[in-house]
Amino acid sequence: MEELIFEKESINKEIKPTPIQPNPRVKGGYFVIGQTPPDELFISEEFEEDEQMVGELIRDFCIKEIQEPFFKNGKELIVTNEKDKTEVLSILKKAGKLGLCGVSIPEEYGGMGLDFKTNTLISYNLAHGFSFATTLGAQTSIGCLPLVYYGNEAQKSKYLPKIATAEYVAAYALTEPNAGSDANAGKTKATLSEDGKNYILNGQKIWITNGGFADIYTVFAKIDNDKKLSAFIVERNFEGFSVGAEEKKLGIKGSSTVQIFFDNCKVPVENLLGKREGGFKMALNILNGGRIKAGSGGVGGAVNALDLSIKYTSERKQFNKSISEFGAIQYKIGNIATQIFAVESTCFRTANLIDQKEAELKSTGMVDNEAKVKAIREFAIEAAIVKVKGSELACFGVDEAIQMHGGMGYSAETGLGMGYRDARITKIYEGTNDINSMLAVGELTKRGVVTKELDLMGAGRKIPGFVASQMNPFRNQSIASEQNRVVQGLKNTFLFVSGMAGRMLKKKLIDEQEIILNLSTILQEAYVCDSVLLKIKKLQRKDGYDDKKLAVQQKMVQLYLYEAQETARKAALEAVASFAEGRKKRTYTKMVNRMLKPLDINPKALRRIIAQYCIEQGKY
Repeated sequence: MEELIFEKESINKEIKPTPIQPNPRVKGGYFVIGQTPPDELFISEEFEEDEQMVGELIRDFCIKEIQEPFFKNGKELIVTNEKDKTEVLSILKKAGKLGLCGVSIPEEYGGMGLDFKTNTLISYNLAHGFSFATTLGAQTSIGCLPLVYYGNEAQKSKYLPKIATAEYVAAYALTEPNAGSDANAGKTKATLSEDGKNYILNGQKIWITNGGFADIYTVFAKIDNDKKLSAFIVERNFEGFSVGAEEKKLGIKGSSTVQIFFDNCKVPVENLLGKREGGFKMALNILNGGRIKAGSGGVGGAVNALDLSIKYTSERKQFNKSISEFGAIQYKIGNIATQIFAVESTCFRTANLIDQKEAELKSTGMVDNEAKVKAIREFAIEAAIVKVKGSELACFGVDEAIQMHGGMGYSAETGLGMGYRDARITKIYEGTNDINSMLAVGELTKRGVVTKELDLMGAGRKIPGFVASQMNPFRNQSIASEQNRVVQGLKNTFLFVSGMAGRMLKKKLIDEQEIILNLSTILQEAYVCDSVLLKIKKLQRKDGYDDKKLAVQQKMVQLYLYEAQETARKAALEAVASFAEGRKKRTYTKMVNRMLKPLDINPKALRRIIAQYCIEQGKY
């Protein structure tokens, strides 16, 4: 592999930005209340050649440095001692030489300065590196982004060029023994020294990715009696800082995970990162971006598992034919491929929305860092959904892959056992899926009820007209109109059930987490279905696109909408049964069933067509 070099024409004169007309559809949560034209959707087929090259470089790097020397020989990348750490660091430094550690770092500090959607593509391909994806992912995301977004010029100049080359390994320290999802409950304290030159840190942090060999850490602590966290840049060699032993983990064993301790640790005052008490918002914003990348990585992991399964089942013969010819195997391949196509469309849609919002904000004169942070914050709802759906797909895909491999799936040489254990953490880090699911509903509700950014009430008033249209025997029942009906039905079901739950339970709804999780399931499927339907509409208009491939992808959309509608109906009816009784329960149930009428398709036939196409191609 050759080093990828990006050259851009240098501009010496200052250019004032031309304001971009704000697009009302580039708004977090808009998908619930409005319609997006297909042409405004970004799809993965639109990546430029140089962007695709970066993705391919990552994938090829992971195959050469991780897959071929390790799991194909029945080995596993493990960090347990200094020798193991040296091996992992060696791979990370090779990535640094290729520029892969600087993908999120601006060019003026030695990085590539890639946009968010290209970084999302990188996360997608990085999944081929199994647990190394966590190591490199932390370096390029939570390890460096606090500095990129919040660092001053001196801090950026000092640290970012070395992170970009992997001369410095970076880590992020937020979680504590009694402060996980409630991050602001952390007990690590910082006090100003008598001479005013240092902050003195005391406390501990747990689950620190890259912590065993990191050189710098972004550490969150409360100064004196502050109510909110502040952030500090802590170097490994600072007095009073120490690192614990490597954690014994279920998976991601090739990633260093340790506790770190602060015993009167001296941190120079100039290493305060951002503003005092600005750490809590900083942590949330960093996590929002990380959630999209985690979701994209989950999709990439499912692709890797599916590719291995297609190859194995095509070669494995039983009863004188390849097992890929059997319906039970095709059922699994068809399901995984369909979910990959749908969730992938959601990942890149969201990433591009962030890029669009960032460009819009910059055009008003907003500085780069602030524009990046605000753009990511804008799509907190969508980020949470992408994280949940992508991580669920990673776990589902690798589990089904093991099943298709049969006994061989349990063998270390396939690498699926490692993938199975590595995938499980994706439902936990960057905020557990339960927290993210509830966050999506809570954030959407806040924007509709408290800040009034989204006209949820106005969208809800259109529901009776939608229901009435479904009762018209002369309505258009073409495939396209029925697919539109499913997507709108999902949105309306969320608005209706959440509205009725809010009306009946009022402020008590916040404590009914089971109902909120039901609502989130509907919301998630509404966003994914909206995204995948927009994608197929855009592909249908794409000149020169492969007709055979398009026909299969159209069937993927039909199948995904069919499955998603059933998932959402179950969640909606369970929510209704949890807050309504008697006549109201019967009325609400009837409304849900009218809005979520099943698609008239043959799911078995669709799965077989999808699976047979993938088997023919030899990959997803």
